[in-house]
Amino acid sequence: MKIPAVAISRLSVYARHLSVLDTNGREVISSGHLADLCGVNPAQIRKDLAYFGEFGVRGVGYYVKELLFEIRKILGADKQWRLALVGAGNLGSALLRHMSRADRGYRFIVAFDRNPKRIGERIGEVEVKPLDAIDRLIEALDIEIGAIAVGPESAQEVCDRLIRAGIRGILNFAPVQIQCPPHVSVEHVDFTLKLDRLCYRLTSES
Repeated sequence: MKIPAVAISRLSVYARHLSVLDTNGREVISSGHLADLCGVNPAQIRKDLAYFGEFGVRGVGYYVKELLFEIRKILGADKQWRLALVGAGNLGSALLRHMSRADRGYRFIVAFDRNPKRIGERIGEVEVKPLDAIDRLIEALDIEIGAIAVGPESAQEVCDRLIRAGIRGILNFAPVQIQCPPHVSVEHVDFTLKLDRLCYRLTSES
């Protein structure tokens, strides 16, 4: 059964709130309360979870720690995913610093850049390596996901290079659609698309 992408996105939101509840010592939560926290209705939560099995206890709700564990397992966040970043400019540097503080199931292991002035720099816990080292280090460091934070003119070249090195997942922050073979999964993160939608809503509501 094909799971809607939006349902997967909502699972991530559920996990984020459950993690906070778990940290605060909450043991049980009703579907209504969780729905309020996540900005959806209880039926939506039940529908999203039903794609993957039966969760919760009728008349009681969800056990926070148990549901968080199951959602993380569904999302693949119950293991450590190893990431490489290409492009250590302003956006890339911000990503590295942010992820060094994040307690999630993935972390950046290495960064690459073609600017000689950035080579050898440490950003958070990650050292910037030359772009030519991609072929050697992706396999050596067991990297599974590549994040692209370069200009649009270089994005496809970087994508092709990562795939040749063995990457199976691409997170693309460049404002351009990159082409990947069927065996490689890609997610595009384009801030301008989100801003366009936001501006449209503000305009249409005025």
